Amino acid sequence: MATFFDQIGQEHHFENTPKRIVSLVPSQTELLFDLGLEDSLVGITKFCVHPYHLKSTKKNIGGTKKVHFEKIKLLQPDIIIANKEENTLEIVEQLQAICPVWVTDIQTIEDNEQMITDFGVLFNKRTDAQKWNDKIRFAQRDFTHFIRTKPVQKAAYFIWREPYMAAGQNTFIDALLKVNRFENIYANKSSRYPEVELKKIRLEGDPDLVFLSSEPYPFKEEHAFEIGRCTHHAKTVFVDGEMFSWHGTRLLRAFEYFKILHQRLE
Repeated sequence: MATFFDQIGQEHHFENTPKRIVSLVPSQTELLFDLGLEDSLVGITKFCVHPYHLKSTKKNIGGTKKVHFEKIKLLQPDIIIANKEENTLEIVEQLQAICPVWVTDIQTIEDNEQMITDFGVLFNKRTDAQKWNDKIRFAQRDFTHFIRTKPVQKAAYFIWREPYMAAGQNTFIDALLKVNRFENIYANKSSRYPEVELKKIRLEGDPDLVFLSSEPYPFKEEHAFEIGRCTHHAKTVFVDGEMFSWHGTRLLRAFEYFKILHQRLE
């Protein structure tokens, strides 16, 4: 009997390596695939779009906030992979009646590396996990060299409208903004995703850059204009939300994306 601890401190015991996995998080579905666990994945959410073919080969068990418990139960999983931010405590507690629910908590790049390492141990994919962590570390070092002479710019990263909401402190988005030398004007808010009054944006930091994420809200040009006119001189930029908010192996591609983003900003 092996004992493991997930990222919120829950203790798990497994006699054998879990073979039937349900994933409730799109980015972690991608990670599991990249670790060579496609055959072990039996259920995914409707938002698990990478790699795309999984949508037609794996059972759809609902969304990240609303799952179909009976569908999951019928899949007879050995383990369910959830995330503290993406899935509610209520969902996790209900699913624990079916099988162990492993919960990740990713706020930093270091947390991301730990998750990959944990999955490598948990699913007996240590070598694959090590390779991915090595590649991500190398890409981060390369990007750090690339970014070293770039000036620090104040930024606001919007994720929602009605009400407008931005990424704040203790979020993976904030961690990646820092890596990019973007000073998050909402990092001092008590909420992780504070509501934003556009008319106060100048008083609350007057950003140089306003990022409009491609997910979860589909921002359009009129929203860019609405926000932009409330700033003093900010440049409004549409960005790929997956690159800023998806953890797991997506981080490797994100560093290349960030290089292109900075070239766009010049």
